[in-house]
Amino acid sequence: MANKKTLDRASSENVVAIANLQAKLRIIWLVWLTYRSLGLPVLLGLLLPAHPDIIGGIAWQVLWLVPALIVTPWMLKGKSPYALLMSSMLTLVYLGASGVTLFSRFYDSGISVAWVYGLDVLLLLAINMGLFKLLKRLPSMNG
Repeated sequence: MANKKTLDRASSENVVAIANLQAKLRIIWLVWLTYRSLGLPVLLGLLLPAHPDIIGGIAWQVLWLVPALIVTPWMLKGKSPYALLMSSMLTLVYLGASGVTLFSRFYDSGISVAWVYGLDVLLLLAINMGLFKLLKRLPSMNG
């Protein structure tokens, strides 16, 4: 049988890894919020031939991000496994919605606009990967 290496959650090595993951997650989360609320509407306003209203797009994105803004304090602290698990479920919903939008925009507008949504999907994937890694290292929820 293969010898499975267990993670010592109390080790100093794990504490440093947790701090690094929390810092990366904080940065990626804030970049995604900024990109989703400001960058995406501005880019779509500039790239789409219909030139949609940028201010209206920003208002729509901020409204769409209300659940994400509610969990932002949990994501910035990055300490509560329960809160991060709920945040992970929420970001998976955002990831699904962004993926569907990516494919529909690719079908509708082609590659000229699809990369804008592709970047959104990549940022959400990075957030979810960071959350999964952090949840693995944090102290057990039932301990």
